Amino acid sequence: MTSISYRTATVDGTKVFYREAGSPGAAKLLLLHGFPSSSHMFRDLIPLLADRYHIVAPDLPGFGQSDRPARGNSFDSIAETIDRFTEIIGFDRYAVYVFDYGAPTGFRLAAKHPERITAIISQNGNAYEEGLSEGWNPIQAYWRDASEENRNALRALLKPETTVWQYTHGVSDVTKVSPDGYSLDSFYLARPDAEEVQLDLFGDYKSNVALYPAFQTYFRTHKPRLLAVWGKNDPFFLPPGAEAFRRDVPDAVVKFFDTGHFALETHAAEIAAEIRDFLR
Repeated sequence: MTSISYRTATVDGTKVFYREAGSPGAAKLLLLHGFPSSSHMFRDLIPLLADRYHIVAPDLPGFGQSDRPARGNSFDSIAETIDRFTEIIGFDRYAVYVFDYGAPTGFRLAAKHPERITAIISQNGNAYEEGLSEGWNPIQAYWRDASEENRNALRALLKPETTVWQYTHGVSDVTKVSPDGYSLDSFYLARPDAEEVQLDLFGDYKSNVALYPAFQTYFRTHKPRLLAVWGKNDPFFLPPGAEAFRRDVPDAVVKFFDTGHFALETHAAEIAAEIRDFLR
């Protein structure tokens, strides 16, 4: 049985909740979740890797059990908090697993501190415009015109039925998807003011796309060890976004799985095996 501890760290006044497993003397692995989830999304992956790695999986600010900031939450502020968090817990050199929102967070950390990053595992974590699907069109409309009408049009993306769809779209057998993940996400999204915080982040996601050239420069310059493990039926981040990593990191390893956006829900064992082989 894997022993997982559930802890909190205070980062400049912000409470960051995190899961921790593995030996503190082992190689470090930081897991960064995406929208609208939390570190709970790694519940199946952590036990498959904890015998070999010291794993920490925080809830990003505004998500899960971590503090929700006041209005105006941004990806820059999330990355700054997680950067300080890694310093507080002693993660001085680590591999990072990035998914969805965790990708622009982790890529900011890597570009700022390339000497700290031992490897990158990107699971449907995008850094290329060709990886963006048409599913982004309503959000991109809000980037171009931050009107109340365009903002309100995005509220449908925060409904429980949409969250279920995110988990099940592209999955050949939806009975393999536990309801625990999307039910917990819907619980968190229903909290007071959570909807406005998430809408702010939809608007700020354009800052991530603006940083794609900087992220790509980091990849080309530092050539980090990079593994892309991708649910090929993802309705948001397309397979060309995974393949594009090879343009900047020719030795990048790219693996596709017949599943959707939340690939760990159906392929945690397969992804864990790829990570163990890659990091070894």
